[in-house]
Amino acid sequence: MRITRRGFIADTMAAGFVLPAMPGRATELACGPGTAKVSPEELDRAAAAPVLKLDGISSPVMIDSIRLLKKGGDFLVHVRSKDGAEGVSLTDPPRANYLAPILQQLIIPFFIGKDARDLENLLWELYRWNSNYKMYGLAFWCPQAWVEFAILDMLGRIASRPMGELLGGLVRREVAFYVASGRRDTTPEQEVEYLRKLLEQSGAKALKFRVGGRMSRNADALPGRTENLIRLAGKTFGGSYDIHADSNSSYDPPKAIEVGRMLEGIGAVYFEEPCPFDHLEDTKKVADALTIPVAGGEQEYSDWRFRWMIANRGVDIVQPDLHYYGGMVRSIRVARMA
Repeated sequence: MRITRRGFIADTMAAGFVLPAMPGRATELACGPGTAKVSPEELDRAAAAPVLKLDGISSPVMIDSIRLLKKGGDFLVHVRSKDGAEGVSLTDPPRANYLAPILQQLIIPFFIGKDARDLENLLWELYRWNSNYKMYGLAFWCPQAWVEFAILDMLGRIASRPMGELLGGLVRREVAFYVASGRRDTTPEQEVEYLRKLLEQSGAKALKFRVGGRMSRNADALPGRTENLIRLAGKTFGGSYDIHADSNSSYDPPKAIEVGRMLEGIGAVYFEEPCPFDHLEDTKKVADALTIPVAGGEQEYSDWRFRWMIANRGVDIVQPDLHYYGGMVRSIRVARMA
């Protein structure tokens, strides 16, 4: 079945926005032509509304320690309250290897002795503390997210409630997923065969492959790979599976539109990050020209740029990464704007 841009947005909004019950990767939120035009001030009000619902946690939860732990190749953040409550989160490997000093020097000391119930306000104060705003970006937001996840886990354990209930209520308990290879060194035939095996093993109903060369200024990973992969994927999976494609910032607008037309031809569900991720106006040109929904925002770390994307319909689907963007609370604010 061919999926139009407007139809995809309507279906997505009808299903509702979902954040995973435990910290994960990118979230996907629809903000395209199926939504009403709103002012930046309205978006600000939507984003500013309280996120956490901590009913039932009546006593202070004073943070006593936060530690970075390592097990094998994985890093964990462990938080403990003065009363012995604990929470834990998994970091974003391998970034904990080189972001540990930021975590240990600029983030952990701020939280010690604070009441975890005041998490939303603490996140803002952390941003101001010791001029942390000068570190604005992925290198700061990732460690903040790891600590936020661990604190939310601790609060959920104290309240005996799923984390999703603390974040405004569960929308649904099951979320569909797609499979992806994440490779560009394969031929179209190799890629399609690998994706076919992943689909068989997982039972997934959607797949994603990479097009272009990854921030490559229109160059393909292999000569002719993108065109042939799109054609072969459409022939193999079209009509039976939802097809997603990600260029990882590979194209300028004319080339992105050309590739987007190919994806429209096979009924692909969306086209992710067609232009360099911080070229917002270029991405908007692509979104305006295509009927396939355009997604972006995985690399974004600015709430103001997300507001611009949504207010100006620079993309159809915004994708705040739960690590890169600084955690659940910030991502939910983007969801509310979208």
